[in-house]
Amino acid sequence: MAVLNTIELEGVSEVGWREAAHEALKEASKTLRNIQRLDILGTTAVVRDDAIVEYRTQVRLTFEVESTR
Repeated sequence: MAVLNTIELEGVSEVGWREAAHEALKEASKTLRNIQRLDILGTTAVVRDDAIVEYRTQVRLTFEVESTR
């Protein structure tokens, strides 16, 4: 029987929201294994001088907890 855990993260990109989601997954993959699902919770942007300078994507990752048995 599997045990799943979820965490919420925010990815940041200067290119777009999709890239920000990829960045969140890429960084999480450095320390988490068995990631099974990514849900997009929301998107925001930072605006300066009437232009978007930073895209942010809030994500929820679901991963399987490894058994120590």
